Amino acid sequence: MSDDELAKDLGLVSAITIGIGTMIGAGIFVLPGVAAQEAGPIVVVSFVVGGIIAVVNALSVSELGTAMPKAGGGYYYINRALGPLFGSVAGMGDWLGLAFASAFYCIGFGQYLAVFVGLPTIPGLNQIQVGALVAGLVFVGVNYAGAKETGGIQTVIVSLLLLVLTGFAVAGFLSFDYGTLAGSGGLTPKGADAVLPGTALVFVSFLGYAKIATVAEELKNPGRNLPIAIVGSVLVVTVVYAILVSLMLGVVPWPELSQDAPIEQAARVAFPQSIGPVTGVAAGAAAVMTLGALLATASSANASILASARINFAMGRDRIVTNWLNEIHPTYLTPYRSILLTGVFIAVFIAALGQDIEVLAKAASVLHLVVYALMNVALIVFRETDPDYDPAFTVPLYPLTPIAGAVLSLGLVAFMDWTEILISGAFVAFAVVWYVAYARRNEPDTGLLTRYIRRSEDSMPGAVVDAANSVAPDSADGPTVMVALANPRTETPLVTLGAALAGQKGGRVLATHVVRVPDQTALAAAREQRAELDRTSDRLLASAREDAARLDVPIETKTILSHRAVEEVIDAAREHGADTLVMGYGGARFAGGRAEGVADELFHDLPCDVLVFDGEDLDTGDVLVPTAGGDSSDLSAEVAAVLRDRLGSTVSLLHVVGDESAADEGRTFLTEWGADHGLGDADTIVEVGDVESVIASYAPAYDLVIVGATERGLLSRVLSGSLTFETISELDVPVLLAERPSTRSLWERLFGRR
Repeated sequence: MSDDELAKDLGLVSAITIGIGTMIGAGIFVLPGVAAQEAGPIVVVSFVVGGIIAVVNALSVSELGTAMPKAGGGYYYINRALGPLFGSVAGMGDWLGLAFASAFYCIGFGQYLAVFVGLPTIPGLNQIQVGALVAGLVFVGVNYAGAKETGGIQTVIVSLLLLVLTGFAVAGFLSFDYGTLAGSGGLTPKGADAVLPGTALVFVSFLGYAKIATVAEELKNPGRNLPIAIVGSVLVVTVVYAILVSLMLGVVPWPELSQDAPIEQAARVAFPQSIGPVTGVAAGAAAVMTLGALLATASSANASILASARINFAMGRDRIVTNWLNEIHPTYLTPYRSILLTGVFIAVFIAALGQDIEVLAKAASVLHLVVYALMNVALIVFRETDPDYDPAFTVPLYPLTPIAGAVLSLGLVAFMDWTEILISGAFVAFAVVWYVAYARRNEPDTGLLTRYIRRSEDSMPGAVVDAANSVAPDSADGPTVMVALANPRTETPLVTLGAALAGQKGGRVLATHVVRVPDQTALAAAREQRAELDRTSDRLLASAREDAARLDVPIETKTILSHRAVEEVIDAAREHGADTLVMGYGGARFAGGRAEGVADELFHDLPCDVLVFDGEDLDTGDVLVPTAGGDSSDLSAEVAAVLRDRLGSTVSLLHVVGDESAADEGRTFLTEWGADHGLGDADTIVEVGDVESVIASYAPAYDLVIVGATERGLLSRVLSGSLTFETISELDVPVLLAERPSTRSLWERLFGRR
């Protein structure tokens, strides 16, 4: 769930250029010289292998992105599927991986800046590091002040870069010499087994494609365009890398290729010194390549810093890191503390590791590869455990594709040097320690995998269950009761109900204020003009916190802007793993007495138990529970028992039979039903007559009526009316509609259970 819905104004070309623009920088402008020293001419194959691994992962990212077009990228998917322990590893891995990558891009910027400007040196830092620190300071400052990244700007940047590189490709092709490429040692002077270590080095060049998934909410037709953009950008970049690196090595012998400004050097050789009367062509071309390199590395560094702020925001929203980190600047409206902290890491990495660019590149790759492996595992968990997981695009050859993605990602880590593995491993270990020391106490959501293991406890090995429970959040031991608030008049009864239910089992309340925005108003515009909304929401949620405190129940509050009030509440309950949803009846659309819309009625199950309260005042002194059995009546009994135990209610049970001959059987049923549901001390009433009439005659003597939702089908309820719907509409007494989710076939959804 996100608080805002963005306009879908990015087309396919813009999405592809976002991916290409993030990847095209370092791979071609910085790494060829360093990578050639690692692998020799066969490094071209290293780039291709890196592209193949990236394509496999890109397929999984595409599926996850079309299923959940949310901010936060890989962190969001992993946290929701595997839980906050792995979410902590993924979030911090992604964040610090982007910091390493940003430092790497800044070093690349410094390398080409040194070609243009004579930079000073200071003790412990060479001139390239000084240039990188200046660049990092500028990029962090731009983000601090509110950089705005759009598909249109990125399209212009990428178009210019491709134009520059096309010019180099033409000149390089005309100057290409296979003898220069092969050299005296052939294509594999360092051995064919140098390909994978070379891939480990250059894989940092492919980190940008997953960024497209972070703008999926803004993408037109994401089910089609997102996978095309993600996979297409990787394929385009792989082809560009393979061609241009081959041309560079065919122009300048690989042992002589510059490790600081390789394309600038290659351009001086590939372009002629003069064309007709025009002189200085090679020098001019080299200058253009240098400007292109500066533009590419600046774009990549800026995009990485911007993405890191989004990841921190997502982690802060889930309480894996403190939200203090994401405080918004009063003037610039940016998460300035998060940006500054990222900037500190970038500066430290530049200063400490900037003289060995391989360490920065590989450390960024290791952390991202760990995240990619976890994303592939998360995809499998979604497929196998979440019935509501519905991606518009699915990976081919499931489950082989995500398994291959996970294995290839972790396998490539084995070809990194121990220095990068240890550095990255230290950050992963820190993420685990951070989870145990901080996040575990604050993040209540266990993740789909843990919930699945707990549901299947009887069929799972004991060691698996114990492992899942041992890493589950401390605050996840009790249930989460989500209370959807929209009207100040019903806030107290709804929160009281929610707090009573949560307090019974040591759980917590999640109070959400859903602000309905007219369809004619864009959510982004409503967010920008939300001062009055904030005041209203703050007052409402402050009252909710006071009411929950009176019952000594922990509460979290959240405001949601949405065009779809009821649907957004259901989505939020599903996303936050709520055990029970409590909401008001007024203004909601119900399909004949069920807490679902017609479309959801036919195609989806409720995510949790749902209680719908019809009334403004809650008096729980005398409670009537009509029952004929069934899952939702079971829920009615559970709620009545909680009200009795927590609020001192007196409970009466009512069962209606068709004629006097069934009265004795009805009394036996009701006595046994009450005993089975912990209501053996309740008063029992068995009456003969019409169900609706009997309930209507008894209800005025009670303060609250709790009714289980009907199991009759959608069509039969729409055509002939519904007991539950009529009861809620006509009774003057407050009514609580209780519905328990159940798996029903389409036939049962249409015509009811037989």
